[in-house]
Amino acid sequence: MSLVVWMTLLANFAFLSFLAIGGVMAVAPDMHRLVVDGLSLVSNQEFLAAVTLGKLSPGPNALFVAVLGYQISGFSGALLIMFAMIVPSAIFAFYVSRWRHRNSHRLSVQSFAIGSSPVVVGLLFSTALILMKGFSGISTLICLMLVALIVWKTRLHLLLLMAIGALLGVAGFV
Repeated sequence: MSLVVWMTLLANFAFLSFLAIGGVMAVAPDMHRLVVDGLSLVSNQEFLAAVTLGKLSPGPNALFVAVLGYQISGFSGALLIMFAMIVPSAIFAFYVSRWRHRNSHRLSVQSFAIGSSPVVVGLLFSTALILMKGFSGISTLICLMLVALIVWKTRLHLLLLMAIGALLGVAGFV
């Protein structure tokens, strides 16, 4: 991979780290646009596999970025992309949290904290739409909506739902 492609990739991931207000999954659609549609470094299936592995692994959701980097360029790709995704936003968060703590009494700071919630929800919905593009067939879409409803309205453990999904996959329903 050329130096120009690496610089483009790392600069975009560093920029996306600032936008990941609700977590790294909030900017997954832009990552998809960059590495799948724009630079064609991985396929749509490989991107979905990276997201799946990152979500199934114990730890933060940002692990899928390391898997994505590994798919692009091995261990060095995983390290570079994780560095670009974590370090800029970590430095920014450090200084902003200090500023927010000193100015928490201001109405503008309180309003920003309340107003950023809809932005995070919107970004997560766009992530869901990108991930749903990879589904084929109406039965998978119905299962997805049913699981979302079950997660929303019940207190079933997510591992139980994953086991049910695995059984449905093995049985050939999904």
